[in-house]
Amino acid sequence: MTPTPAAPIISGRTRIIAHLGVPTESFKAPMIYNPWLDAAGVDAVVVPMGCEAEDFPAFLPLVARLRNFAGALITMPHKAAAVALLDEAAPRVLACGACNAVRRDAAGRLIGDMFDGEGFVRGMERKGRTARGASALVVGAGGVGSAIAASLASAGATRLGLCDVDGARGAALADRLRQNFPATEVTTGSNDPAGWQIVVNATPLGMRPDDAMPADTARIAPDSFVGEVVLTPETTAFLAAARARGCVTQVGMDMLYEQIPAYLDFFGLPSTDADTLRRLARFAD
Repeated sequence: MTPTPAAPIISGRTRIIAHLGVPTESFKAPMIYNPWLDAAGVDAVVVPMGCEAEDFPAFLPLVARLRNFAGALITMPHKAAAVALLDEAAPRVLACGACNAVRRDAAGRLIGDMFDGEGFVRGMERKGRTARGASALVVGAGGVGSAIAASLASAGATRLGLCDVDGARGAALADRLRQNFPATEVTTGSNDPAGWQIVVNATPLGMRPDDAMPADTARIAPDSFVGEVVLTPETTAFLAAARARGCVTQVGMDMLYEQIPAYLDFFGLPSTDADTLRRLARFAD
């Protein structure tokens, strides 16, 4: 029998990273962060906290006042609600209207950022592609699509195309992107991937075998970079079709692992790389 790895010792000196959302049963982040923090000898721990939506506006400012508060990971359904509670928001937060990381500065102010899209961009860059000077089509303007679009603009994409089944939502995101990233040209309304150097599926399409394609893969150029946000299955039909055309691709789990080093930097904790996080992660059966 393989021995179970010892759990990290939590003491009165341990700093807490609150992981706020519901339901907590689906959380994967603690099983990635905590093995790394333990292996690195960092006296901090990610703690899932099942905070209900109606309690969140009061709870976040209070938990952030704890003396051993190191930061907070914000997940559904609180990403949008967190924005109004911040004293300072990064441009990515203002552009996508959501926040998934909060820390307290020396003056006690709540500082927020958004790293879903940062994980996508970091993963793309590790595969040899850059957003700077590139054009990108993002299909899906919900929470994760908004974050990816904002991070692509922040990283220097010169042209963004947005498409969402809710046209008003796509138009609202386009307006926020133009306000916060005026150097990026933003268009809306078409999911035609022809002519785009980066193509992203930021919709749930692909989770089920009978799902429609988010875009016509026959019109994706072989030299385009194609990314996915769906976590399961790892290789969706959309990605498989893009690979068959010769495209370099990125699976949804890459975005999760790649954003964690950005979080660690944001919280002022020792950081690492996605490969190390993958090697150390311990998922429950």
